Amino acid sequence: MSRLSDLYKAMETLRREELSLNEDLEKQVNELEENIIKKEILPIVTKTIAPALKQVQRELVLVVDYVPDSPISVHLSRKRNFAAGITDAKEILPDPQVEHKVIGKTKPKGNILPATRLRITLADGKVIQESQAAETFRQFVMMVGPERVRTLGMTQCKVPLISNTLDSKYKRAQKPVGNGWYLMTNSNTQTKKRDIEHIARELNIKIKVDII
Repeated sequence: MSRLSDLYKAMETLRREELSLNEDLEKQVNELEENIIKKEILPIVTKTIAPALKQVQRELVLVVDYVPDSPISVHLSRKRNFAAGITDAKEILPDPQVEHKVIGKTKPKGNILPATRLRITLADGKVIQESQAAETFRQFVMMVGPERVRTLGMTQCKVPLISNTLDSKYKRAQKPVGNGWYLMTNSNTQTKKRDIEHIARELNIKIKVDII
């Protein structure tokens, strides 16, 4: 639970210094909080409740009403669409697995082109340049914030560019970018350059991207 505690401490520090959050930052904080709850707390809750419910033979929904520093209140409902009556209800689920076509043996590829890298120059002159294009892409996404990039709805090989699920086929190409998110890097350098430029354009970040 330390990540959640750290988040709340950071928020408390901002409030104590009388600093207000803009709408974009507040949205990122809320998404981060939900992601931590999903990754760290819900599995514990599920593991605890599941054994006790095995004796129940009918479908039901348990609604847990949690208020800090107050006893937990649990309500039972047999309405499976109970969330429809709660305007701000949000179901927290991992991204679904993508179905990929099974491809047979392919012919050997021709001459393999030499590996290329990326150099990203920011408006303040800072340069992001790693030994591999995928790592440069990863560093850029972590700088921007994976939650912000995810809102753009980008995909690669049918997999969300920023996902909270490791894909069955491309998991080796998914690189961690923090907070339980993974960046899909199964693309050539030119495509990575295009994706970085798209992210920067959509989020109003001034950069220059070069293939080297």
